[in-house]
Amino acid sequence: MDEVITAADATTTASPNNLLPYNLPLFSALLACALAQFLKLFTTWYKEKRWDSKRMLDSGGMPSSHSATVTALAVAIALQKGTGAPEFALAVVLACVVMYDATGVRLHAGRQAELLNQIVCELPPEHPLSSCRPLRDSLGHTPIQVVAGAVLGFVVAYLMKES
Repeated sequence: MDEVITAADATTTASPNNLLPYNLPLFSALLACALAQFLKLFTTWYKEKRWDSKRMLDSGGMPSSHSATVTALAVAIALQKGTGAPEFALAVVLACVVMYDATGVRLHAGRQAELLNQIVCELPPEHPLSSCRPLRDSLGHTPIQVVAGAVLGFVVAYLMKES
């Protein structure tokens, strides 16, 4: 029996030369995340005048890689399937939750960690907690970091669609 392959099938199925199917939303999201993490090297250098390669793996900072990832995902789905698609609705809700969490819960948890670290530093050396490892305080994002990540994600998804 002959099988008909449409143009849409040809671009989304794996071929012997291509082990992974081309998935615009997935690749856009991953590229946006990688670029945001890479850009943190330069924004850290600009702000602190030092190179810190650990920033490429840390959460927090400018731009928000979480926001870039979910925005790229939502925009790529919109460009591929349209804004009426259920996948787009799911991606937008996910993006809203992630960005709200980044500027809310995680930002405030980071600020609490800063205060706790300061309190522990002021403890006398004989106190049992004085030798505790400091808590990570770079957890969340300011609203401008989230917006910058979202803009990056939008641009990446748009440019990926154009190529």
